[in-house]
Amino acid sequence: MGKDEGKKLEVCYYVAASVDGFIATADGGVDWLSVVDAPGEDYGCAAFYDTVDVVVMGRGTYEKALSFGDWPYTGKPSYVLSKRPIEQAPDEVIQTGAAPAEVCKTITASGHKRAWLLGGAALAGSFRAQALITEYVVSFIPTWLGAGIPLFSSGESLEVLDVVESRTYSSGLVQIRYRRRDEDSSP
Repeated sequence: MGKDEGKKLEVCYYVAASVDGFIATADGGVDWLSVVDAPGEDYGCAAFYDTVDVVVMGRGTYEKALSFGDWPYTGKPSYVLSKRPIEQAPDEVIQTGAAPAEVCKTITASGHKRAWLLGGAALAGSFRAQALITEYVVSFIPTWLGAGIPLFSSGESLEVLDVVESRTYSSGLVQIRYRRRDEDSSP
């Protein structure tokens, strides 16, 4: 048995959402996130990024990341779950059509321990439905969108979470870190 066999990959869904639970407008727009832009403030994103050794995203999130210019996730493998082939991807990008559980096994077998589940809603819903997300960090932006792409596109099963940490910023952003409650733990 290899040293990483049997170990579970830590998967953190680190995401920004409107107060009413949307991660983007219906057309995928994220310009509304700028309401909390403040010089020199990244709301802990750089520190969080240092805690992960791999990034996992869906095809839509991958294409949105490309639209911002230079590849933002340099130096870390980035798994893009998509059945459609990706042409001319950055060196770090690994395209796969595998199911989330298989991707987690592959990532663990590669020696990685902690992944950032970057999204989007359908992929996050698939990971959640398979109980693969171990931690959630949600930055609630003081904006009400009324409609759009939700945090999860599926996953109607009950999942009890424990609040590990919360922080309120002067911009109105509220960041809450949750861990999935183990069945054996008490409230």
